[in-house]
Amino acid sequence: MAMKMNVTTVKLYEDTKNQLNQFREYKNESYDELIKKMVFILSNLKKQPRLSSDAIKSIEKARERIKKGKFLTELEAKKRLGL
Repeated sequence: MAMKMNVTTVKLYEDTKNQLNQFREYKNESYDELIKKMVFILSNLKKQPRLSSDAIKSIEKARERIKKGKFLTELEAKKRLGL
């Protein structure tokens, strides 16, 4: 059974929207996805500050690799893993 999801509108200043855009990992990432990721990270930061700090550093490194085009496609990863 599918859960019904309500949708709401949130007003943002233009500069806030621009700042959020800098955290997108891919062009079509929705603001809902982005905010959920941020909430998840912040929640974990409170629970496990050291682990969360390491995770944030890893995410930033991965984002830089992606920007530079240094990543595997899903198909390439499957080939390497023999799937």
